[in-house]
Amino acid sequence: MKILFSLLFVFTLAFAGDATIEVIKKVDALPSIAIEDASSNYDDTFKLQFFKSLVADLNVISLFNVDRYHRTIAFDASSVLVENKDKNYVLRYKMFKDDNGALNVEMKIIQDDTNVFSKSYKVGRQDVYMFISHAIAYDINEFMGEPSVAWMKRKVIFSRIVGPKKSEIIISDYSLAYQHVMLKGGFNVFPKWANYEQNAFYYTALDATKPTLKKVDMKTLKVSTIISSDGMMICSDVSRDGKTLLLTMAKKGQPDIYTYNVDTHQYRRETTYGGIDVNAQFMGKDKIIFISSRLGYPNVFSKNLKTKEIEQMVYYGRSNSACSSNGEYIVYKARETSNAFERNTFNLHLISMKTDFIRRLTATGVNEFPRFSQDGDAILFIKNYKNQSSIGIIRLKHNKNYLFPLKYGKVQSMDW
Repeated sequence: MKILFSLLFVFTLAFAGDATIEVIKKVDALPSIAIEDASSNYDDTFKLQFFKSLVADLNVISLFNVDRYHRTIAFDASSVLVENKDKNYVLRYKMFKDDNGALNVEMKIIQDDTNVFSKSYKVGRQDVYMFISHAIAYDINEFMGEPSVAWMKRKVIFSRIVGPKKSEIIISDYSLAYQHVMLKGGFNVFPKWANYEQNAFYYTALDATKPTLKKVDMKTLKVSTIISSDGMMICSDVSRDGKTLLLTMAKKGQPDIYTYNVDTHQYRRETTYGGIDVNAQFMGKDKIIFISSRLGYPNVFSKNLKTKEIEQMVYYGRSNSACSSNGEYIVYKARETSNAFERNTFNLHLISMKTDFIRRLTATGVNEFPRFSQDGDAILFIKNYKNQSSIGIIRLKHNKNYLFPLKYGKVQSMDW
């Protein structure tokens, strides 16, 4: 009898539902999907761009073994192409331009020569085609009955260093295929979305006499000054309702964590340690995590904003300098090497507050600024490796990482 090992599991029975335990799936275990292009009105270059975007998005949702061959067919053909007969699913789509010049896309999912799902999409401009691609992948994921990947539709904001004390603040999709420069000229860093709707953002301006936190309304493009501080001024997180900011300021000479009330414009000092406290993130309504040097080296701590209780959260690594949380999980950046003559490696690790397991999420380069998606399904991060700056996506449940390189410049920080 031939035994086929299609799945390899690394598990512990007592903690089988713990995201810190890796679940590794071989590619052969996934159903196959092919893509058939029935587009008109567009040249081959654009057709191939859209096709590659679809391939990337289908790979990121991690449900299929995706065929990478670009093949064309009539949209109303009664059967799939001969080359795709053995595929579990076929995604067939047609791009066309309407009388107003808008990009329209019709798609359908074919299984056993039967249409099992279909939908239409439309955007006003051809250059935002990637958002249709993301929406198609999102809808296919929903059709397959999988947990939501709504984060695919959200925009990413990041600061790109383009020269000495020069930066740009960019709005993009998660794959960096779309990029719109919101601010250029000057040295503006640490952008942060001001609300869930993503219609405003904060950033730190470093060109003024003091580091200054500013806010941009994306509808009116109005720029407002929020608060300034000597030495340091960073908005590291915003509460779910958008009414409370977590700031790092150095008003007493050393960086401390402050909360700032958006409505009253009042701030309150939350940490009073004589060393360094930075990069606070919300853990629910009344608790935060942050990076502190109170052990003599950077590490992750939590604080209850009501009781003032402080607790060490991470016991692995001696240079843990960035973190993000979602529910019971914390992802943090740890230095893996310490060599004065070579570039050091900084990897991301995942821990659960309910177990002692630690899961390393990256392997090479400098991996930093981890940010959980709203639902905890994915982690966005910055990777710098061999002079290449990229934004990465980690699919925790699927144990897969995807990188999207920046064409030029270096990502300084980001949010989504």
